[in-house]
Amino acid sequence: MERVPILKIGDVLLVSIQIDMEDQVALQLQEDLADRIVATSSHGVIIDISALDIVDSFVGRTLATIASISRVLDAETVVVGMRPAVAITLVELGLQLPGIRTALNVELGMAMLARAGYDADIGEDDDEPVPTP
Repeated sequence: MERVPILKIGDVLLVSIQIDMEDQVALQLQEDLADRIVATSSHGVIIDISALDIVDSFVGRTLATIASISRVLDAETVVVGMRPAVAITLVELGLQLPGIRTALNVELGMAMLARAGYDADIGEDDDEPVPTP
């Protein structure tokens, strides 16, 4: 089974989904991400779904669950790169995505987390979140 890579950039974990999100892959990502948040003490998670053409109801619910788990583990989640067709599908399915903030791309997602007080600069001290002015 393929796994989705999770990269650490400063105090933020970046998840770029570049494979089809089958149910088992989504569940594995949920577990892997929770483990990485705890292991790295990260306070921000960016999930890039720009490569996904389709998000079904299970994957949508899994994203919401990931955001809830992240929040319990003291990490803010931002989903970036949502295509218009994916957004339309989620709305048509009536899926609520509580706890998920969205941004158009990774750069804007990083800025959103920076405004929330989490530094995503490479090479910064990873032990504590760095408040931004």
